[in-house]
Amino acid sequence: MSKQADGKLKLILIIVAVLVVFVTGVMFFYQNGISAVDPDNEEPVTVTIPSGSGSSAIVEILDDAGLIKNKICAKIHVRISSYDALQANTYRFNKSMSLKEIMQAVDGGDFDYIAQEKFTIIEGETLPQVAEKLAEALPFTKEEIIAKWADRDYLNTLIEKYWFLTDAILMDGIMFPLEGYLYPDTYFIAEEGQSAADAAQDAQSIEAATERILAMTDKALSERKAEIDQSGMSIHEFLTLSSIVESESLFDEDKPKIAGVFINRMTTDMPLQSDITVLYALQVKRVKVTNKDTAVESPYNTYKYPGLPAGPVSAVPASTMDAVLHYENNDYLFFFAKEDGTVIYSKTLAEHEKAAKKYRWY
Repeated sequence: MSKQADGKLKLILIIVAVLVVFVTGVMFFYQNGISAVDPDNEEPVTVTIPSGSGSSAIVEILDDAGLIKNKICAKIHVRISSYDALQANTYRFNKSMSLKEIMQAVDGGDFDYIAQEKFTIIEGETLPQVAEKLAEALPFTKEEIIAKWADRDYLNTLIEKYWFLTDAILMDGIMFPLEGYLYPDTYFIAEEGQSAADAAQDAQSIEAATERILAMTDKALSERKAEIDQSGMSIHEFLTLSSIVESESLFDEDKPKIAGVFINRMTTDMPLQSDITVLYALQVKRVKVTNKDTAVESPYNTYKYPGLPAGPVSAVPASTMDAVLHYENNDYLFFFAKEDGTVIYSKTLAEHEKAAKKYRWY
């Protein structure tokens, strides 16, 4: 190779090396520029993204809030990224989040970062448990919320508004009228465009929150109304049975079979003898039920009184509603849950007592 060619090759190699170093430096600068401002700082930072804000405007808002490490890099990032579903809302971020994490949350409106008061009703929770959670999101006590949900004048207005609410919730012996009618889901307190603070100051907050919940109940029951009608049960009876199945089942796969057991008992005039209903009558949460417990005087005591109890005993998800509507047609009359949740089904009392003796863990 000639000296001239060798010199050209060295020049090319130097240029390539310089370009590699330059590109590497640029990439490092870019990645560092869109990284977290302070990885150790998780103190909440609230930002509001107005309706119609584009990605560049959002960068400015985030920069003003101290959430941008390098604005030039941030603007490059939003230009080359596909953020096409940016949602206006008030968000709660922190400085330990990278720009990419923040923009992904805004793109689509991630509920986990929306700065609104929210609460979640979990499957199988009772009305007092729901009231306790709602009290944490509203300027009312648990007792005030329960009292509102027991006010007959208020309940009558709800009965007029919602087709699935009937005078059955006002019957004598009902412990909590709206028990079983509060659909399990996550709910936000504020209306769209209303801040959580404004919602908290709203004198109608309990009513507004209740209507959000009942709207979800309406949706779940409306989708199944025809099948519920075909079952021969009223809505109140259907939710009552579904709530028992929900509370007696640990795994979804057992629900249709357990529903079948209870339906077999009802059709053969056997008492349901559900421990869950006895514990509900006592308003306690535990596993063991004693002879003293089963003697409690209550229309929820299915050891003492035949048929369904006075009303539902917990919140019921759609999956359990479907399990009851499509229950397993079996010959079982008894079931016993082992410590690991596995259920032993029996056709006779002798089989059941044998299984209970063998697997009893409480």
